[in-house]
Parts: sequence; C-alpha cells; structure tokens
Amino acid sequence: TGNIVGVATAVVSGGPGALFWMWIAAFFGMATKYSEGLLAVKYRVVDDNGHVLGGPFYYIERGMGKSWKWLLGVGLFGIGTFTQINGITSAVKNFFDPEGTHIAFSLFGNDYSIFVVIAGIIITLCVALVILGGLKRIASVSQIIVPFMAVIYVIYCAVLVIFNIGAVPAAFATIIKGAFNPQAITGGVVGSMIIAMQKGIARGIFSNEAGLGSAPIAAAAAQTKEPARQGLVTMTGTFIDTIVICTLTGLSIVITGAWDSGLEGVAVTTLAFQTGLPFLNASIASFVLMICLVFFAFTTILGWDYYSERCLEYMTGGSKTAVIIYRWLYILAVFIGPYMTVSAVWTIA
Repeated sequence: TGNIVGVATAVVSGGPGALFWMWIAAFFGMATKYSEGLLAVKYRVVDDNGHVLGGPFYYIERGMGKSWKWLLGVGLFGIGTFTQINGITSAVKNFFDPEGTHIAFSLFGNDYSIFVVIAGIIITLCVALVILGGLKRIASVSQIIVPFMAVIYVIYCAVLVIFNIGAVPAAFATIIKGAFNPQAITGGVVGSMIIAMQKGIARGIFSNEAGLGSAPIAAAAAQTKEPARQGLVTMTGTFIDTIVICTLTGLSIVITGAWDSGLEGVAVTTLAFQTGLPFLNASIASFVLMICLVFFAFTTILGWDYYSERCLEYMTGGSKTAVIIYRWLYILAVFIGPYMTVSAVWTIA
C-alpha cells in the first residue's frame, strides 16, 4: 500500500518533490536495513522445538544487554491493518462504484458504498482464515501471491513510463525543483520544503520499513549462517521497494499530472494509469490497479500479523493465550479499517 497509495498521498500533500526525499530516505535506509538483517541473524535464538526467534527485541537484549530492553518496539495495529484494508476497499469502490451512488449507510457525515462493505467483509474473512490457520498458512499463501503481484505491478508502471518517455525528463526536473522549492511547482498550495521532506521521508520509510524493526523479524528466519549475507539480501529490499517501485508509481503520477487533480489516496494513482495508458479502457486500468493493490495489501496484513506475534512471543514468554487474543483483535482492526478516512489511517500509520 505504501508503494501505491503512500506515494500518492506523499506527492499530493508534499508536492512532486516528496519523491526526491523518498529517494534520500531509501539511500540511508539501505544501510539501516543492512544492519537490521545482519543483527537479526547474528543474535537470533532457536528454541527447543527448532522455532527461530529473532528481531530487534533479541539483538537489543543479547547484543547490548538487558538494561537496554526499554528500547524494544511493539508491532502496531496501524501499519498492518488500517491503511491496508482501507486501500483495498477504496480501490474496489473506485472500480465498481466510482460515482458513489450505491450507498449502504452513512457514518459521521461520510457515505459508505455497498462495495466498501462487501469488500471489507470478504477481506476480513480471508485474513481470519489465514491467521487463525497458523503461520505456516501465511507463508504458503504469501509465496504464491507476492511474486505475481510484484511482476504485474512493475510491468504495468513500466509500460506507462515507456509510453510517456518523452515526458520523463521534465518529470524528473519537476521532482528535483519541487524538493527544494515546492511553491514554484505547486503555486503555493504546499507550504514549504519541510512539508515535502517530511511527507517523502515518512512515506518512504512506510513503504520500505527501514529502521522500523519489522524486516529483521522475518530476516531472522532466513536459512543462512552468514549474518552479512542476510544483511545484503535485506538491503536489496529497500532498493527494489523505494528506488524502483515507488519511483515508477511517483513518475506515473507526476507525468500525468494526477497529483494536482484534487483527488486523494488510491484515486490519484488510478487516474494516473487511466490518463497515462490511453490505449487501455479506463475500466481495465482501474481493474488491474485494484487487483494489484488487493494483493499488495492482503499480504502486508498477513506479514504484519507475523511480526506482531513474534513481538508477543518475546513479551509474554511464548503465551499462546496472548497470541490468540491478539489475532482476534487484529482481525477486528481489519474489519474497522474500511470505515476510517484516508487522512486518519495515514496519520495513524
């Protein structure tokens, strides 16, 4: 969701220059990610059942000492649930009910499409089936979905950029100029360079997770005995995620001018693909983006549950009761997500 919706919200609120600060965040983030991956393998623990446990809670305690345990982080609901499910249901609504004419109910002055309700229920049920089925099921589902969604989305973005290759140099110029003088690009709509910087760095870190302590939880389970090797592998994730995929999304939005359309969230990226790929029917462009976003967000929901459960195992000494309670709370958070505003979910994240 950070790659599709996060980039859009950053460019809309911070101007095209926010993409430049995403690159800066990724540049330093690769060093952070390398360190996280290396430490995850170096200080991981294998329990009596052969279960690998690792991540910041283990390398802080085992590498720095128990007096530093106060630094430990906890997996949060906000990143893994609200933004993901909200992105999915927004994309579904944009495809099936773009005019918002099929209203199911209104809440706090906001109208909610019947398609948002249906999509929210279906995704919540799917998440529940996977999560309650155990972590092995998460792995089996993700290893099928992730390669498929990544390849489709990258091809989709690359075709748009190639088709509009003549506008790419101007887009890069706009991004660089907007990074240091946003008013010159936005006409004063965006306040300052500080806003562009803050939005770009925040969304960049959201997309690649560098320094959040989440990636090393997964890295600790890697089948390798070389910490430095895993550090390099973990680092490439940041490059692919932000330098490649986020750049493709950002270029699509800047090239087509979708960032200045008055829309928000996934609607911005949808408009970019509809405008930048005129040889495709608008409905087809919306459908492909919707499918990609569903796959991106769904696997992210599953991944963050894995991270959170590893945190809980450490905090509670492996309490199965705590994990079961958390799973149900996590599923509840997924159920609630569709009915929050775009600005609310990204502020929480």
